[in-house]
Parts: sequence; C-alpha cells; structure tokens
Amino acid sequence: MHYFRAPGARRIVSASLMVGVAFVIFGTSFGVLSVAAGASIAQTCVMSLFVFTGASQMSAVSVLASGGSVASAFGGAVLLAGRNAVYGLAMAPVIRESSFITRLVGAQWVIDETTALTSAEPQENKRMTFWVSAPILYASWNIGTLIGALVGSNINPSDFGLDVAFPVMFTAMLAPHLATKTGRKAALFGGITTVVLAPFMPIGLPILVASLGMLFGLKPSADAPTHVQTDGAP
Repeated sequence: MHYFRAPGARRIVSASLMVGVAFVIFGTSFGVLSVAAGASIAQTCVMSLFVFTGASQMSAVSVLASGGSVASAFGGAVLLAGRNAVYGLAMAPVIRESSFITRLVGAQWVIDETTALTSAEPQENKRMTFWVSAPILYASWNIGTLIGALVGSNINPSDFGLDVAFPVMFTAMLAPHLATKTGRKAALFGGITTVVLAPFMPIGLPILVASLGMLFGLKPSADAPTHVQTDGAP
C-alpha cells in the first residue's frame, strides 16, 4: 500500500479511476450476459476473480451461450489471452524484485490497461504506476461483474441492449488493427473463413480456425502501431 503514498500517486489514482469506470460498465455487461447464458452468480464472479481478461471471458461465455462446446470456448479464450504473455515480458522488470507471492499477484494483474498506463510513465515511476493502477482496475472489473451478475438474474439483456456487448467489444479490439496492412489481411482471412466454415462446423470451431489469421502478423509490418491498444476492458 506504500505505493499509494508515493509522489505522483494521486495522478495515477485519478487516471486509473477514469479507466475503472469503463471497467465497471463492461464488467456489468459481462455479469449480466454470463448469468443469462446459464452461469450462476458465484461462477460468474469466480471467473472474473481468477481470469481477469474481459475479451477471453466474453468469448467463452458467448460460445457457451450459443451452444458451443467447452473445448471451443476454452480454445478461443486462450487465444485471446495470449497477448497478455507479451505484456508479461514488458512488465517483468516492474515486478521482478518483488516476493514470489507478490509476483504471482502482479502476473494476474498484467493486462492491456495496466501495461499501457505503466509504459507511459518514466522508468522511475513505472513500479509505482503498476501497483497503484492494477488493484484499482481489478476491483473495478470485479465490482462490475458482481453488479451485473446480481442484476442479470432479474432482467432480459436484450431489453437493455446488453446483448450487443460482445460484438461491440470485439469490434473495438479489431478497429485499430485495420490501420495496418497485415491487420487487414488477418481480418479478411478471419471473416471469410468464419462465414464459410460456420454452416459445417460446431459452434466455436470456425473462430479457432479463423485465428490462424494471426500468422500474417509474424512478418513485421512497417505501419504496425508501436504502443499498446486498449478497448476499455481487461
């Protein structure tokens, strides 16, 4: 907690709370949709506590809600969470000197937004920024999930437009990548593959096949973005 008393911590708290508002909103949407898909309040909250990767959570729930298999849901979620491994490499120096337990907690909190906030700070502030922003965003996501799970058992998500949360979030994730040549190739491959295979394969599997479009990214692109892109959810 001593990081919250460090010079400059108040500025990081303010920035984290602003992002946290978006986390609460998306977390609420996830909670509502997860319960509507058949998960219990406890299952929904435990998923947010232990996964803390909004795109993966929403992907898994959407596949299961559509009748897909657990394997398909898990495969798609793992692929989406793969980007956090790259963020982990960037954040390793920030949490390296901590105790083993602290590093485990820090690894759980490495996501798009904590990486973006930390990377934007000078070297001397990175450690403080991570350990201030991470618990705020983690709490925000889980508070939103709890609210959504409690409310979700009493409302129909489509009545409030919450059923579009999944496509909206994935569109937000996709949009920045369309600015690059490789991103457009990957998007085109993924879209065509999914549409063509959807009538012939179990729910969720076409998405896994479409994920092979990421191979386009193996070749460096001169117009690739050099900063972390975030979407308002973990």
